[in-house]
Amino acid sequence: MKFRTTLASSALALSLAFQAQAADVPEGVTLAEDQNYTFWLLDAIKSMDPQINTDVEGSDVLRNLFEGLYNEDGNGELVPGVALEHEVSEDGKTYTFKLRDDAKWSNGEPVTANDFVYSWRRLADPATASEYAWYMELMQVENAPEIIAGNTSPEELGIRAVDDHTLEVKITTPLPYFPQMLVHGSTFPVLQSAVEEHGDDWTDAGTLVGNGAYKLVEHQLGERVVMEKSDTYWDAENVVMEKLTALTINDVNQALTRYLAGELDRVDIPAGQYPRLKEEYPEQAVSTPYNCSYIYMLNVGEKGPEALKDARVRKALAYTIDRDIIVDRILQGGQKPSYNWTHWAIADFERPELDWADNMDQAQRVEKAKELMAEAGYGPDKPLDLTLQYNTSEDHKKIAIAASQMLKQINVNVTLDNYEWKIHTDRMQNQDYDMARYAWCGDYNEASTYLDLLTSYSGHNNGEFYNDAYDKLMKDSKTAEDPQPLYKEAESILAEEMPIIPIYHYANVDMIAEDIEGLPENNVNNTWYGKDLYRTAE
Repeated sequence: MKFRTTLASSALALSLAFQAQAADVPEGVTLAEDQNYTFWLLDAIKSMDPQINTDVEGSDVLRNLFEGLYNEDGNGELVPGVALEHEVSEDGKTYTFKLRDDAKWSNGEPVTANDFVYSWRRLADPATASEYAWYMELMQVENAPEIIAGNTSPEELGIRAVDDHTLEVKITTPLPYFPQMLVHGSTFPVLQSAVEEHGDDWTDAGTLVGNGAYKLVEHQLGERVVMEKSDTYWDAENVVMEKLTALTINDVNQALTRYLAGELDRVDIPAGQYPRLKEEYPEQAVSTPYNCSYIYMLNVGEKGPEALKDARVRKALAYTIDRDIIVDRILQGGQKPSYNWTHWAIADFERPELDWADNMDQAQRVEKAKELMAEAGYGPDKPLDLTLQYNTSEDHKKIAIAASQMLKQINVNVTLDNYEWKIHTDRMQNQDYDMARYAWCGDYNEASTYLDLLTSYSGHNNGEFYNDAYDKLMKDSKTAEDPQPLYKEAESILAEEMPIIPIYHYANVDMIAEDIEGLPENNVNNTWYGKDLYRTAE
């Protein structure tokens, strides 16, 4: 759905035309009696707290338990959530949101503008220790940097409740994509009284109070998450799917077996199996572009190995990994080889020409890598020993084994280290690694969602890559009339400094039960909502 624009009282008013936001069941479709949806999670959900969660899988769950100002439809366009519409001042720095008056928490209390004020302040507050506090800064919310640094009170954040159903947000720089940033889970409201009454236990099943289309009824960490339709949700009468169940299965091959046995309605296809499954199950096996990039993050900070402080070594590692083998022989699911950070399908993005990617074949890259290693002092008589860490997954293991074999060509001996997700991410956050498997899924469809991550002020720059010129480009991009040339320059710096090793750009490679409808088909973010789903009768 597109914005419609009208001029009113010298302010630019932007509103989202209202329509039924839940499941849109075509006329003539017969619904199944069983309206339950069971989906797969690779890893345990670390936190059910919107201001604490950092995981894509956690976001998939939280999007059903909570609702922000806006949602996305199947094409990635904004549709109303708690906000029905907004107005933007002429200078683009003040947003005024009109909130619906029928939004309720699962305990029956009304959702108000003050709930967003409390939650956004909580996100920015250093006492919360959120890894996503920096998101307030990326959104350019007034006073966010000072609050995050601990120099200003959270009460000074540029957000206020004009009244119960009017929310005002002040940002320091006009951002054309600001509304798109509001679908991110860290901006979702939480109920202050529930947080304060129960402390860290407020997210437990039976205790969690949300404002989404579903309520949490069971959470067995590392096993299952069960959500049931919430009768207090403002559009409950149009929600068809009664129950959502997420099963955590660390082995993707086991997950596929359970899908084929009818225990799951959706699962990722294991590496290398898409061609076979597409032939056997043409209506169930799907592959579409997905706004995520797979990399090996390099620890270039003080705690990292001395060798990785040398850009020549970092480049040599990147040049030697053969992405075509990984994509065409291991994954085989429509993924694309990656020589840069930002996903190719991001709106308006065009990567710069990169000599190593565009003007060398793989044999030439390996020869150049050997030269760079020799310049850095490494060779047959002085090999380099590194550790590559990855989280539990057969696919990650296959890629890591392949990469370690490839790196032997340049006398790099790689020891593989496997940890379950929480330990893996904790070690990365503590810079307790050499190289680590990492993937970033964009928070919105704009290149800055990738490039901001590698700034010095990012909450996710776990490799501790700090570059003043890069920081300046990304800060300048916020006020540029056209930021795309600056994004190209930023990518060029990454190619020259190589703080990460790009591996591939994701595709969504799934098995989806034929009777499940309502999942997005043209949304590069793959943002889905249980309230949009329904199961058809056979």
